[in-house]
Amino acid sequence: MDDIVNSVPSWMFTAIIAVCVLLIIGIIFARLYRRASAEQAFVRTGLGGQKVVMSGGAIVMPIFHEIIPINMNTLKLEVSRSTIDSLITKDRMRVDVVVAFFVRVKPSVEGIATAAQTLGQRTLSPEDLRMLVEDKFVDALRATAAQMTMHELQDTREN
Repeated sequence: MDDIVNSVPSWMFTAIIAVCVLLIIGIIFARLYRRASAEQAFVRTGLGGQKVVMSGGAIVMPIFHEIIPINMNTLKLEVSRSTIDSLITKDRMRVDVVVAFFVRVKPSVEGIATAAQTLGQRTLSPEDLRMLVEDKFVDALRATAAQMTMHELQDTREN
């Protein structure tokens, strides 16, 4: 056995150790590297400050970093107002409405950072997002209905 060890050149041991070290570094890098997709960006916070990742990826070390995933798809949020919750028009008529709002995060560094700060992971769940913004949508609907008659609402409903 000693003859085999002595017959192998010392540079061979160095090369084997270097390959092993590179392999270990590659495995660690592959485990810590998180990629963003076309449907989901993320914001990495913690050590090194905030980093918005829309395409590509970033190293995320679990102890030092936290990631906030952001849904980049368009979400359809329906708001329904009927019976006692119906809207009141300018001519004092009650109107039952079902309105669909289509919302998405602006695909820019600023848009994604703002969504992460204000909405967090709620962008991943349409129901959570709807519960958060429904009151704002209803206020906008009430303000619009109060400024228009029932006939005006009917005529401009496609807009």
